[in-house]
Amino acid sequence: MGGGLIRSKLFMCSFSAKKANASCKALYDRLVAKGKNGKLALITVCNKLLKQACAIVKSGIPYQPDFTRISA
Repeated sequence: MGGGLIRSKLFMCSFSAKKANASCKALYDRLVAKGKNGKLALITVCNKLLKQACAIVKSGIPYQPDFTRISA
């Protein structure tokens, strides 16, 4: 589903994200440790990247790796 160009770009970004983005790395490592396929784990990282990007656009706050959400 969705545009093939965007999907392919996100998938390529997931390779870098699993090394550089701490939350994506933790997600990838956790899924692989559970015995999930590496490609499936990368697709999950793609979804996380997409959610992070949407949250950044929606909130207007630049990406902060150590950001903690404060409940109101």
